[in-house]
Amino acid sequence: MLNKNILFCIAILPCLMNAQQVADLNFNPVIRHPEYEPSKGSIIYIDEGHHNFHTKEGRFKPFANLVERDGYRVIPYKGNFLKTELDKGKILVISNALHESNVNRWVVPNPSAFTESEIKETEQWVKEGGSLFLIADHMPLAGASKDLAAAFRFEFTNGFALDTNSNGSSLFSFNHHTLHKNTITLGRDSSETVTQIATFTGQAFKIPPDATPILTFDKQYVNKLPDTAWVFNSNTTQYPIEGWSQGACKKYGKGKIVVFGEAAMFTAQLAGPNKRPIGMNSPDAQENHQLLLNIIHWLDGRMD
Repeated sequence: MLNKNILFCIAILPCLMNAQQVADLNFNPVIRHPEYEPSKGSIIYIDEGHHNFHTKEGRFKPFANLVERDGYRVIPYKGNFLKTELDKGKILVISNALHESNVNRWVVPNPSAFTESEIKETEQWVKEGGSLFLIADHMPLAGASKDLAAAFRFEFTNGFALDTNSNGSSLFSFNHHTLHKNTITLGRDSSETVTQIATFTGQAFKIPPDATPILTFDKQYVNKLPDTAWVFNSNTTQYPIEGWSQGACKKYGKGKIVVFGEAAMFTAQLAGPNKRPIGMNSPDAQENHQLLLNIIHWLDGRMD
């Protein structure tokens, strides 16, 4: 069980870190075999039209830098989702969208960041061949993307996935059967196979029967559903989430979707006055950048 000291750290540290998180622009891992020549690859849209916590030139700059070095063209998407506009790109990345009412108020309720029309337009775009990379962190970010995820039969619960044995990063590996062997984790060849992935809190979700799990929680994790982000007490609902996912993928019509319940794992940040590395630059996350490249290659149809 999480003791009071750990609960205090969980409650106070993220508030401080969120105000001091900056992108680690020195994070430049080696890309052994770039998929495209510079700026010759498919267009990747990064959503910036829904009060996103992560943007191309902000906290997701290391994400953008990495895939640009792989040859992709990364463009911010600033408006509402319209199929006619999405058709101009290949991959849409949505990371930690929020409803306007929750931008500076991380308490329930957490309305959808997307209108019903946007959800229909996005679902149709994927069905006809688009590729969606949906990333939604813990509450309230999971709640903001819950309806969009449901359109593809993924079930978000708007909580916090917490390790009952540790308050550090979560490690998923082949050895512990929490990181699954599939097209994405194996990569294009053995040099791109990932064997251990680190995540940094986030949410847990249920996947549909036709989805392929990538990251799965074991029995030491619980789901906590507070009314206010990072505030837990004896009245907070919680339950075990063994077998639930934090990452999964599926084909949908002619298109594809990848869903992850944690965003820091796909960027590189320096947090707090000591500039603690969080994300792909963390010592625990040395293979995270390769997982990101593998995901993009799969969404781009470069491997199946």
